[in-house]
Amino acid sequence: MPSMSAREFNQDVSAAKRAAAEGPVIITDRGEDAFVLLSIDEYRRMKADSQDLVSRLSMDDDIEFEPAPLQVELRVADL
Repeated sequence: MPSMSAREFNQDVSAAKRAAAEGPVIITDRGEDAFVLLSIDEYRRMKADSQDLVSRLSMDDDIEFEPAPLQVELRVADL
């Protein structure tokens, strides 16, 4: 995924828009990923595909889960 610094973005917004027309563009701030620039079509597609958080976390089926017993060995510390 292409990226550009916040400074590059500010200096050439047109280039950022052209790149975003091809796909998402990461905008970095001080070397860290900070923002993602998307075309409106890509944003709408992602929004249409998404579910709210409750729907994403809800499960239709029960999951059997049996955690393994924890084996802990305690020792006296040498001080």
